[in-house]
Amino acid sequence: MSELTPAPVEGEPLVEIRGLRKSFGTHEVLKGIDLVVHPGEVVCIIGPSGSGKSTLLRCVNLLEQPTAGTIRIGAMEVTDPDVDIDLVRRHVGMVFQQFNLFPHLSVLRNCTIAQDKVLGRKGADAERIARSTLARVNLDDKLDAFPAQLSGGQQQRVAIARALSMDPDLMLFDEPTSALDPELVGDVLTVMRRLADEGMTMLVVTHEMAFAREVAHRVVFMDDGMIVEQGPPEQVISAPTEERTREFLRRVLDPTHVEPGESEPY
Repeated sequence: MSELTPAPVEGEPLVEIRGLRKSFGTHEVLKGIDLVVHPGEVVCIIGPSGSGKSTLLRCVNLLEQPTAGTIRIGAMEVTDPDVDIDLVRRHVGMVFQQFNLFPHLSVLRNCTIAQDKVLGRKGADAERIARSTLARVNLDDKLDAFPAQLSGGQQQRVAIARALSMDPDLMLFDEPTSALDPELVGDVLTVMRRLADEGMTMLVVTHEMAFAREVAHRVVFMDDGMIVEQGPPEQVISAPTEERTREFLRRVLDPTHVEPGESEPY
């Protein structure tokens, strides 16, 4: 996508993050993040473990309360102390590493319960939308199944359908393929590519460099709670300007690479 579709930058941003900080006790995880995402833009966030990527996403939908800074989504200031958290989550869908499905509910009910509880969308209307979103992820034949009867990839696609059933303006993906066996990753990434092609605004924390290179309009490299570098994927992944980015990509793209002074890999 990145080579064919320019990043959509016209008009007001959908997401505007300014000076975002997050501390857990004395440990500062986010150290002043500034990030703007426009409607229809796909932004992939990469970086080493512990760099603050997941915490950034969790602050956007208030699963974590920021310590300082502001986050705006459309007209809402998410960091306003009086903000309606349920209203924020009506507009922001999130897909986690571990699926987080209700194990005692069917696939269909997993995709209707939030519509009922948060949106007040009842009965036939909620079911119609759930069936439609499950069809979008190619699971309309699993409506009555329970999560334990599904593969990990199918469970993750149910989680995506559940988030889509809420009609979000923004989708957050926190390493959605990291818990999957390699042969199950492709189906989930295919669904995400389709969402990107449909114009869904997406913030994706990922270690799938091929996906980021193909689908992202912009790649953000984070390290030690800060944005080190950002730009089109062909720049950040193929020709990074920062040495820390180059070092990270050498490790990710060539696992056999050994930095001077390191031990040989087993």
